[in-house]
Amino acid sequence: MTGSNRPSPPQLRTFSLTMIVIGLVIGLGIFRTAKDVAGAALTPGIYFTAWIAGGIIAICGGLVFAEIGSRYPVTGGYYAIFSYAYHPSVAFAINCVILVSNAASLSGVALIGSEYLLELFRPGYGSSPLLASLAILIFYLVNFAGLNFSSKTQNFLMIIKIMVLVLIIGAIFFIPGNPNAKATEAIPGVGWVAMLISFGAALKAVSFSYGGYQQTINFGGEVHDAKRTVPRSIIAGMIGVIILYLLVNLAYYRIIGFEELKQTNAIASTVAGRLFGKGGAWTSGIIMFIAVLAYVNVSLLSNPRVMVAMSRDGILPSAFQRRHEPTGVFRVSLTVFAGICVFVLFFTDTFNEILSFVIFLDSIGMVTAGIALFVFRKRQAGDASTAYKIGLYPLVPLIFIFGYFFVAAVITLQFPLYALSGTAALAFFFILYFLMYGKLFRK
Repeated sequence: MTGSNRPSPPQLRTFSLTMIVIGLVIGLGIFRTAKDVAGAALTPGIYFTAWIAGGIIAICGGLVFAEIGSRYPVTGGYYAIFSYAYHPSVAFAINCVILVSNAASLSGVALIGSEYLLELFRPGYGSSPLLASLAILIFYLVNFAGLNFSSKTQNFLMIIKIMVLVLIIGAIFFIPGNPNAKATEAIPGVGWVAMLISFGAALKAVSFSYGGYQQTINFGGEVHDAKRTVPRSIIAGMIGVIILYLLVNLAYYRIIGFEELKQTNAIASTVAGRLFGKGGAWTSGIIMFIAVLAYVNVSLLSNPRVMVAMSRDGILPSAFQRRHEPTGVFRVSLTVFAGICVFVLFFTDTFNEILSFVIFLDSIGMVTAGIALFVFRKRQAGDASTAYKIGLYPLVPLIFIFGYFFVAAVITLQFPLYALSGTAALAFFFILYFLMYGKLFRK
């Protein structure tokens, strides 16, 4: 019978899903967060340990989200999951907090772009919230007018990232090592508490570069032989990312030097400059700025649609799903999301501050998701014959939960304002749900 509505059989096999995992994780953070990791790490040993530990936590997180997605393969992302595991009010609050976190991430990437551009004209100046805001405003207007870039933009961005990463790794073999690259491991008078806090602060920055694997939750029903394919793909993909990140950071360490890395803006341009001279630095800086603009554009395209989906589900006002007919743009959702991005830039106007704010908000979502898996297991959600199950349970989700709880605790110690702001945002959205409930959710 033709025209059947039966779902197509799962198509994703090990290699395809592995490439998806790698593509979701490798972003623009690796070209900036190394500076923050080095600045937090008291020794090179802590620096590299944080990158390895962050990768292990990401593997555990990917497996956690894969089982959740396999047990509860529905559209709606975090909202659907948390509604089932907890209560719609929790789902609403977490979903809103994650949207704020996504906006803050976009703002952080825009700041990275401003650093790379300013480094060409005013070396050592750092980032500019005004320039970052201008980039967001330009692409807000582009999207607002309905003049969207081609879908090939994301592929172009991925090619740029791979080329720059290969260039940086290859530089190990062409540039002599920096004689100042070796740093003393032992620091007199520093106790284990200070070392632990240093490790936690470094892990915070590392977590930004390893993010993205949580989107594996969207592929639960599309994987062939999920019980085997999912763990193989996530583990293989994340091990590949860990190796790639370690090689890149080894290049940073040898070429720039551990102490100098702490003060280096536009790291990729610095490496390119030492490999190809001033022309290489300029070319790399411009390429990275273009890559940032492409990311800003894609994020402004995708994130407002989360608000549209929430509105269609009745958890946001109907105005968020109104489409402007001549252009097809969801103007309210786009405007609100862009506004949050700009607000975050001037609330936390340096990348390290935005990093703390983003990772604290992410930690709320990650810990809540990890606990949700225990709820799913207890309720025996999903078809046991087809659902993927984590092998080392409950160790894997516990590592994932503890890792993000530890990072959140360190952020609370170092940046209590941002921890308080994140907690207040969660409480605000939780209360807002009940204030809105009578008008928006009851008929």
